Amino acid sequence: MSSVKYKLTIAYDGGNYVGWQTQKSGPGVQQKIEEALGRLFPTPLVLHSSSRTDTGVHAIGMVAHVEIPAAELRMTDHKLSLAINAHLPPDIRIFKAQRCPADFHARFQATGKQYRYFVWNHGPHHPLLLRQSWHVPQPLAIQPMREAARTLLGRHDFRAFAANRNWPFHTTVRTLRRLDIRRQGPLLTFVIEGDGFLYRMCRGLVGTLVQTGMGRFEPAEIPKMLASRDRRLAGMSAPAHGLVLWKVFYGPTGAAEVPAGDLDE
Repeated sequence: MSSVKYKLTIAYDGGNYVGWQTQKSGPGVQQKIEEALGRLFPTPLVLHSSSRTDTGVHAIGMVAHVEIPAAELRMTDHKLSLAINAHLPPDIRIFKAQRCPADFHARFQATGKQYRYFVWNHGPHHPLLLRQSWHVPQPLAIQPMREAARTLLGRHDFRAFAANRNWPFHTTVRTLRRLDIRRQGPLLTFVIEGDGFLYRMCRGLVGTLVQTGMGRFEPAEIPKMLASRDRRLAGMSAPAHGLVLWKVFYGPTGAAEVPAGDLDE
């Protein structure tokens, strides 16, 4: 049976979900989208995603692909996204559905990803950012944070910044292409871009940089953390709700190894 492959660009607020994938502890975003597809097509369809975000993490640029039997497809690309959204909860949306080559794979052809992490650095928290930012009321020194961030750029073993999990890492070496810290009034935005990320690596990086801004660490200590490969020597993990999967990159340049079984977050 012939099929048509679609690349889906997906946004969601992760606050109500246990992550991208369904877990025994609750519903995942993938489950909700597959259920919506089940309302539209007789054949059970499976989504294949570029990443598997953890509990509470958000996305505005998650990418996934799905194959739909050609005989069951009776709508335009534009109407497909509208039809799926009609069966989704309001905190999950398909931003775009576009046909893609038969050999496209959302995960294995990704050449990089960008996450953004938001910190509200002010006494009272912003009531409209309660679910999308980490509230840090203590004053933060931006220059030491930026100096520390520069030492993290490049290809390193990031084991010291990743959380433990129930199976061994394929490799803990990654290339960090960008780690910017932007300030707009009390709002800090960490722009984190690389060829791939270990489990909770982004949160470990942000937590360590924020603690550097508090004076807990000196920028010169960051290379020592990297060299140690010991999670106990790096800083805290920032809370999940400040993290957003912003964009997934595809293209011939900057090709990344995305190790089988690794969990982004």
